[in-house]
Amino acid sequence: MSSLEQRVDELFAHLSELTDADSEARAIVETAIGMLDDGSARVAEIDASGEVVVHEWLKRAVLCLFRLRGITTETAGPFEYADRLPLKHGYEAAGVRVVPGAAARWGSYLGPGVILMPSYVNIGARVGARTLVDTWATVGSCAQVGEGVHLSGGVGIGGVLEPINAVPVVIEDGALIGSRSMVVEGARVGRDSVLGAGTILTGSIPVIDAATGEELSRGRVPDNCVAVGASRKRTYAGGDFYLQCVLVVRRLEPGQRHERAALNDVLRAHDVAT
Repeated sequence: MSSLEQRVDELFAHLSELTDADSEARAIVETAIGMLDDGSARVAEIDASGEVVVHEWLKRAVLCLFRLRGITTETAGPFEYADRLPLKHGYEAAGVRVVPGAAARWGSYLGPGVILMPSYVNIGARVGARTLVDTWATVGSCAQVGEGVHLSGGVGIGGVLEPINAVPVVIEDGALIGSRSMVVEGARVGRDSVLGAGTILTGSIPVIDAATGEELSRGRVPDNCVAVGASRKRTYAGGDFYLQCVLVVRRLEPGQRHERAALNDVLRAHDVAT
């Protein structure tokens, strides 16, 4: 991989000069993208210290790929696509269920047991085993979604290719993201945590403990939490205004499951649904 990484970085240094006529460069870059597609490489991961590490050379490979491939036409039943990248294939062999109307780009990884309702997964994204991507949900480029996650209907998981060192959105194992929620700008949802419906979580939005009023982080919901969208008052020269925040309304013991009926009761108490 180190040799491949070096060759991709050399190509990226001359990005503006790359064209779809350069078959040798294309073969190098497509080898890297193939590794993203089969899951043997990933754009980002959580290291032993709990921090997100970005493998920048794989982002460079994606950007090179757009220079090295021309527009081609692909059909799927009555649908026609014109794009620089093909659609992902081989779902049955991978143990993935894809409902008509769903699409995933080549260079995204879908783990065994993933279910795609009519939804979209972009290049560089990784969706872990047994995760459900529900109707009209989107998983943006390079987003990292863990195993056993539920992305409810209409959820938007933001993507990022540039700047190269930007951390992508990370949704950790077992999380549940409520309908029409948006998680963008490198935000992170911890293991087994829940976002109530309509929650907006960006990398700069404060996450606050409802029990203490303490600001826990910016853009990161801790593990084993139930969190909802909220607002807090700020006073400016022009008056009092309410700015978005995310409120942690319940904490669970590590390993404790979010039992659906109990979860609905918690969220109902805060006038939120999943």
